[in-house]
Amino acid sequence: MTTLDVSAKYPRVRNYIAGEFVDGDGARTLDVTNPADGSVISRVPLSGASEIDRAVAAAKAAFPAWSAAPIKERVQVFFRYKTLLEQNIDDLAALVTEENGKTDSEARAEVLKSAELTEFACSLPQITAGEVLEVSRGVECRVERYPVGVVASIAPFNFPNMVPNWTIPNAIALGNCMILKPSEQVPLSAGRIAELLRQSGLPDGVFNVVHGGQETVEAICDQPDIEGITFVGSTRVAKIVYRRGTANLKRVLALGGAKNHLIVMPDAEPEMTSNNVVASMSGCAGQRCMAASVMMAVGKSDHIIERMVNIVRSMVPGKNVGPVISREAKQRIEGYITEAEKMGAKVLVDGRGCSVPGRENGFYVGPTLIDYVTPEMRIAQEEVFGPVMVIIRAKDVDDALDVQHRSRYGNAASVFTESGGVARYVMENASAGMVGVNVGVPVPREPFGFGGWNESKFGIGDITGRGSVEFWTKSKKMTTKWNKEAGVNWMS
Repeated sequence: MTTLDVSAKYPRVRNYIAGEFVDGDGARTLDVTNPADGSVISRVPLSGASEIDRAVAAAKAAFPAWSAAPIKERVQVFFRYKTLLEQNIDDLAALVTEENGKTDSEARAEVLKSAELTEFACSLPQITAGEVLEVSRGVECRVERYPVGVVASIAPFNFPNMVPNWTIPNAIALGNCMILKPSEQVPLSAGRIAELLRQSGLPDGVFNVVHGGQETVEAICDQPDIEGITFVGSTRVAKIVYRRGTANLKRVLALGGAKNHLIVMPDAEPEMTSNNVVASMSGCAGQRCMAASVMMAVGKSDHIIERMVNIVRSMVPGKNVGPVISREAKQRIEGYITEAEKMGAKVLVDGRGCSVPGRENGFYVGPTLIDYVTPEMRIAQEEVFGPVMVIIRAKDVDDALDVQHRSRYGNAASVFTESGGVARYVMENASAGMVGVNVGVPVPREPFGFGGWNESKFGIGDITGRGSVEFWTKSKKMTTKWNKEAGVNWMS
């Protein structure tokens, strides 16, 4: 998978093209850092257009045979791949923890979600069976789905194993050949994914990995033989990828950032609500696009906030809260907290200046609660991407929804209440693609697709579940008429 590098724990990362790990064409590399202690654990190449061209050539060469194989044969690879994900969960989770900083339980949950995503791909022969209808005597119409061709998936740092598996199983099972561009901050998991897919029997060239940064992404957007691109990351970059990819006549689905609102009603069950809100805010150190970052406290909610304060104070960074991805991220997050405090917000639990004994060089931000935030503050509007929860006071549910509607994002929203009427009202009126009731992280489970609204998503369809089938395939409509059987009417 890699070449020897005695200065780091892991050898230098290599690209994976046509079934082999290969060095990049250039000498430029970037340190891969363990965010828990700041140590350099590997180096990753910063590939350019030539490496993308090589990967695309390998994918194009593999496409005719792979796409011609019946889908029931293609998914056999993913039955084996799912088993290997489960069998190798220990080392896969350990790798996620080292390059991303997740706690062991969070990393294991990520790998298990990858297995669930793969399980859905194994069901695609049943889900994508062609439609056929006799529209008139002797006249038959049929719709069948065909793969798009060579596609690319650009993944973020926050889920090194899961987000690549949002796209890999479905896209490849549906007959496409793929180039994965993982985040240059967490490149190690992609190599293990490539190894497991090869071990599962995936033919060479069907799946390729090219590492790099901005130049690599630009090369993907410009490469003429790449037919479709998915992207997951910040809204700023999602817009760039969407515009550049579609300008080059590609289909693009780009998922951006989020500012998820949890509306807590006075009748919410206190223990469940406080535990769920804190878990949503602090899980994965808040580095997930479904993390709660704004709590709309409706009416008399102080009893719930007091419980949240006690829960957050009991949490131990380095034990049940991992680090954020980089020193720059830590500084940026702490800057948001300081700015809000200067503008009049009240910091109930302060995670700034956090240091973990024995890991003093790690990038830790302690879980933070900030009350009396106003909707105009930057911390209430922008994606912080850290273990920070801001509390905005609202007089009623419409006041809370008004704040939610003013957000430019629309990834997720949730309401905590014991009233079915209030729950339904929020679900119908929240401006978000994913909504929940008494759920801190309202991620749909397979076969339901993942995808937000507004500036949280650019493009049509969802990146997972049934909604992804439309993106990864193109339909062919077939009409057949047998003259001896067909009557003469307007349809014939």
